Amino acid sequence: MSTNERLAALAAAGVSIWLDDLSRERLRSGNLRELIEDWHVVGVTTNPTIFAAALAHGEAYDQQVRELASRGASVADAVREITVADVQQACDVFSGTWETTGGKDGRVSLEVDPGLAHETEATAAQALDLWKAVDRPNLMVKIPATLEGLPAITQALSEGVSVNVTLIFSIERYRAVMDAYLEGLERASANGHNLAGIRSVASFFVSRVDSEVDPRLEKLGTPEALALRGKAAVANARLAHAAFREVFSTERWDALAAKGANPQRPLWASTGVKNKAYPDTLYVTELVVSDTVNTMPEATLKAFADHGEVEGDRVTGLADEARQVFDGLTAVGVDVADVFLVLEREGVEKFIGSWNELIETVSHQLDAAK
Repeated sequence: MSTNERLAALAAAGVSIWLDDLSRERLRSGNLRELIEDWHVVGVTTNPTIFAAALAHGEAYDQQVRELASRGASVADAVREITVADVQQACDVFSGTWETTGGKDGRVSLEVDPGLAHETEATAAQALDLWKAVDRPNLMVKIPATLEGLPAITQALSEGVSVNVTLIFSIERYRAVMDAYLEGLERASANGHNLAGIRSVASFFVSRVDSEVDPRLEKLGTPEALALRGKAAVANARLAHAAFREVFSTERWDALAAKGANPQRPLWASTGVKNKAYPDTLYVTELVVSDTVNTMPEATLKAFADHGEVEGDRVTGLADEARQVFDGLTAVGVDVADVFLVLEREGVEKFIGSWNELIETVSHQLDAAK
């Protein structure tokens, strides 16, 4: 089976393939356009880690940095202008995909400052500011699903901003995210916005769940505990999808759908396999289901293109089996609630660390260009 056929089969199964990476080098070299034309990529996600890595390598940003330095731009303004410029260009590259899919795909995500993750009003304000600054209809602003982020999600949606909700780990928080989405649409409708023009995805993080649960199982060390390794992440995502199907079949949703609203698609994030003992396409093959997004690092995309298999719908109807996995985790002594608390805290901390790295990199580059 050729590269194109494997990825084509994944797309035909209803999975939107988004790349979890963006750099100016990809844009200038034509690599991003090649991924669209030959690799079935229909969207891109970014985060502070991705931008920090892009800016730390290569010379693609040198000219803009020199221009920013010459007019005395602050580090904060420079970071904003650099990231907005990349996202604008990516949005333009994906404009054809956005048009042919009726706005469903062709999306590019840009994240608010993760340091605002626990500040509702500041997050909502920055989301609207980024939406206006990028000024592209196929943008999605990424907002973390912290408790403080939930009302910011609602506020942004109410103002017509398309939102990618990031850093979702638990089913409980995911239900709160879906509620925030529905409330945001209800307010948007009341504000006179066209609901058909608003899109959202809910980014449910996958591999990090196994990365947190597996060491706890190994520490317990019993045969029952060890038998559950590598199962929590997929089970968690399958339970998330069951919750999605439940919420988007309610009368509340039907009323919004009648006004042209689009469902908030589940997005499987963090799908690169971190444990080399597991198949490198695990979090793609085992989460195939229609009307979902899988955002992959390039290594995972190429691995699936080389040897991935689409084995049909691997999610629908498997919720009971997934619940048994979590019953088993509880039975052997894993504190599941603590797992999710740790994952959210570490997720925010990692993105803040990357954001600080991005700030530091730009600061050094501005100093060097003076």
